[in-house]
Amino acid sequence: MPLPDPYLTDRAAVDDAAALIRDHGEEAGFAAAARAEQYRVLGNHLHFARWRQIERLITYLSVEAALDTVH
Repeated sequence: MPLPDPYLTDRAAVDDAAALIRDHGEEAGFAAAARAEQYRVLGNHLHFARWRQIERLITYLSVEAALDTVH
C-alpha cells in the first residue's frame, strides 16, 4: 500500500521534521506524535494537526525505497 504524500503548509514543517530526525534519530516520529498529543490535550487543534502532519512527513522521509516514478 503506497504512502500518501504528506501535506505541507510551509517550509517550517520540513525544518521541524529535519530537526526532530537530527535530534531523535529513529525515534523522531514518536517525538512528533508526543508533541501532537500534548497539543490535543491542551485543545489546540491547529498545532495538533501540524504535528501530526510532521509525524507523517517523518515517516515518509524514513522510507528508503522510491515511492513514486523516478525520472
